[in-house]
This record gives sequence, structure tokens and C-alpha cells, in this order.
Amino acid sequence: MNNMKTGIFLSVLWTMVLLGTGCQYHNEEALYPGDCKTDNISYTEDVLPILQSNCYHCHDSQNNQGSVTLEGYDKLKTYIDNSRLLGAIRRENGFSPMPQDAGQLSDCLIDQIAAWAADGAPDN
Repeated sequence: MNNMKTGIFLSVLWTMVLLGTGCQYHNEEALYPGDCKTDNISYTEDVLPILQSNCYHCHDSQNNQGSVTLEGYDKLKTYIDNSRLLGAIRRENGFSPMPQDAGQLSDCLIDQIAAWAADGAPDN
């Protein structure tokens, strides 16, 4: 009976090891190159969710870190028009790299914001 319990335990342990080593973190862009939508980017549908997920925890109207508020179209438009947002998220020289203390936004997210800005940053 003891050998049976040991066998079951080893089988379960081996299964867990196999499942655990089979899981890997993959960059979505590396797995699905070319799937980045950059046509007809909408402020409401595309840009706003990016900002809410990546920027608002520091740059909403309540936090306003660095005296930068990106919450609200009119406030965001100022940082689009003066190129500060794109310079920061692209981590260009002369700009404070954003998001701070986190990894750079994916190329796709940056490309979506840039495409929206290049289209005149419409309030759509």
C-alpha cells in the first residue's frame, strides 16, 4: 500500500513538473507579428484603454504625478500636441521615460498612440 501511495505521489509530482516547465512567458508581438491594428485608431476604443491600464495610476486627475494629468481628452491632447507623451513612451532622449519603474509599452501600443496622433488625435 505504501508503494502505491508513493507511485501516485511521484506520478502527480512528475505531471506537475512537466506542466510547469511547459509554460513560458511569450511576448504577444513575437508570437503574432503584424497583428497590431494601427488603422482607424479611436480615442475611446483604443487610446483610452491603453492610458487607463498604463498611465492613470500616476497621471489621472487625483494623482497628477510630475504635474502631468493625462485623464480627459483635452488634457491628453496638450501632451500629444507638444509631443511629450510620445517622447516619453518611446523613451527618447530628453524625455522622462514612461511608464516609470515599469517596462516600456509594447511597440504595438506605442504605434497605436502614434497613429492616432498622426491622424490629428481626433476625439472619437
